[in-house]
Amino acid sequence: MRTIHHSAAPSRGATSLHSEDAVTDSHRPVMLEESLAGLSVRAMPDAIYVDGTFGRGGHSAAILDVLGAQGFLHAMDQDPDAVTAAKLRFGERGNFRIHHRNFGELGELARDCGMVGQISGILLDLGVSSPQFDDAERGFSFLRDGPLDMRMDPSSGEPASAWINRADAEEIADVLYQYGEERLSRRIARRIVEARIETPILRTTQLADIISRAMSGPRQKIHPATRSFQAIRIFINRELDVLPRALQSAAEVLAPGGRLAVISFHSLEDRIVKRFMRDARGTGPDDAKKAELKRVSRAFPSDAECAINPRARSAVLRVAERVS
Repeated sequence: MRTIHHSAAPSRGATSLHSEDAVTDSHRPVMLEESLAGLSVRAMPDAIYVDGTFGRGGHSAAILDVLGAQGFLHAMDQDPDAVTAAKLRFGERGNFRIHHRNFGELGELARDCGMVGQISGILLDLGVSSPQFDDAERGFSFLRDGPLDMRMDPSSGEPASAWINRADAEEIADVLYQYGEERLSRRIARRIVEARIETPILRTTQLADIISRAMSGPRQKIHPATRSFQAIRIFINRELDVLPRALQSAAEVLAPGGRLAVISFHSLEDRIVKRFMRDARGTGPDDAKKAELKRVSRAFPSDAECAINPRARSAVLRVAERVS
């Protein structure tokens, strides 16, 4: 298989995937207390925090509760629905602002707002928000029939259906293997290409059925389409391209002593986060100093949280601090 050039291919290995039927709570933030502790959120007049993935605002709400009327929280989300939710929920807060931007634009945001080298903490929750899965019209779920879209920002880029109906079998197989670690990627890709000759693939359940019929053998613990849908979503949204850029920007814009907290949900993204925090060296605000991170902690959700919120089961939180 050829390499998908716009993102480094992960090595083959186990990945933590949660079935969509585990995504049950649309408003419960994952590892909330651990995230606040990792960020070491403090209510001070000059404190600045960034929630790079607002979602529906669970983490942002907790940060604002700690800050009270002091400090400032900037939130980012590329999903227009999330931006609308943020304005409705926190629009009257004088120390909150939502930005309709992908978290990969963290560096640009910091420069635009004049806060390079002044940020006390940055949070990135890399999971897809439950409302996105729950809304069939967004096309993320193989359990709900809807248009095959999968874009985090429906106003930008091409929907998954456009790509799945034009890509050749080799490209489809590459995407399924590299971003979903799907061992049967070639077989699934062939079935997709064969099926679309008769009828264009435009619906989520239509694609899920094609994938399921291509998966022979004993019943799996997860839905047959789980890895393939994950892979297509990551590819369409260029998620593994954006993440390294966001991490590098975080190292550059944090204040000395500022914290970066990242919640990952599968091994592809967690591998990127782990390696970055281990090796991070970035250009400082004045392009002379070097921004160095030290690893602070790693945490997993408690059994109690997983029992209440199954979505948390595959999560891992990593925290690093800028030391120079």
